[in-house]
Amino acid sequence: MEWKVIKTEKEYQKALKRLDIIFDAKKGSKDGDELELLSLLIDNYEKEKDVIDLPDPIEAIKFRMEQLGYKQKDLAGAIGLKSRVSEILNRKRKLTLEMIRKLHEVLGIPTDVLVKDY
Repeated sequence: MEWKVIKTEKEYQKALKRLDIIFDAKKGSKDGDELELLSLLIDNYEKEKDVIDLPDPIEAIKFRMEQLGYKQKDLAGAIGLKSRVSEILNRKRKLTLEMIRKLHEVLGIPTDVLVKDY
């Protein structure tokens, strides 16, 4: 069977069914080569269709605080006063570059998440 780039859900489902049939094919065999090609085509399709967007920065901060058992006062050193932390978490004030750097350092949240617009 000849394969091409998967562009539709129907083609994707067809490829998955074929993959299931030849899943145990030996490497280097005709079916093994087809298995390898199908795996690449399916992976490419899934990466294009299932793009996961970065989380909201404020929700990421809240989530990480919860994981670490932090309270707002625990972020005062990274952001400034406790009232400033409250303003950030309530979306009344934007994160500054310096805050982003410190939050990355303190909470370990990737900077690309923290710089995202909210």
